[in-house]
Amino acid sequence: MKVFILPPNSLILSDLVERAGHEPLVLMKKIGERVRDPEIDSPPLNITDKEPKEGLRYAAIEVPAGVRGRLGLIGPLIDEAEAAIILHDAPFSAGCVGCARTEDLLKYLIRAKFIPTIEVIYPHDEEAAKKMVKDIMDFLGSLDRSNGAD
Repeated sequence: MKVFILPPNSLILSDLVERAGHEPLVLMKKIGERVRDPEIDSPPLNITDKEPKEGLRYAAIEVPAGVRGRLGLIGPLIDEAEAAIILHDAPFSAGCVGCARTEDLLKYLIRAKFIPTIEVIYPHDEEAAKKMVKDIMDFLGSLDRSNGAD
């Protein structure tokens, strides 16, 4: 299954999803496409003038261009998602959307899609980290069972 991760640049969550045999839908892949594109601007830009326009699919014109630009990149990942993981209260080093309003809108888009979703809180000690990983892996395992996948 395709699993969207919030924050969408969390390497730890991306790795867990891959280890469980699913495809993580992450921002790094979107940015990677831009860096490898032969027609990319130099230096490479991760948000161009196209993304705020694309972002209008996900937010009103009154929303700041930076938020719309992020949504223009991340929104299509949510459109592809068949499941989602939301990590709450993560420090910047765990992955960051770059804007609290963007994160709020992404949570809304995920919840409005009514896909299987797990919401976990960033752990602050070893026991909480073990529990979070177990909960996520159990969730990812249940996706296999619910879809008849191996």
